[in-house]
Amino acid sequence: MVGDFLALVWDNVAVGAVFTVIAGAIGMLFMLLGAYFVPKVGDMMTPNINEEKEMVRGNLAVANYFGRVVQAAIIGMSIIIAAAIIAGFSG
Repeated sequence: MVGDFLALVWDNVAVGAVFTVIAGAIGMLFMLLGAYFVPKVGDMMTPNINEEKEMVRGNLAVANYFGRVVQAAIIGMSIIIAAAIIAGFSG
């Protein structure tokens, strides 16, 4: 009886671990895609401002704004990915 219970527990742990690894890999892919596309979306939202050129010129207002937008997007994606990974543990 105890052996059956332990086998069931280890089976659930294995499924959770596999799901976590898969969710982590998919999460990393989404983070890379997000890190690539978020600055491009920011560029499309501000067509008359070249953020890279303004940052090189030392425009701190543009650098702070652009940095905060990218940071917010990365934090938001991280929360979603963490929820997917935690869901793998709880089944």
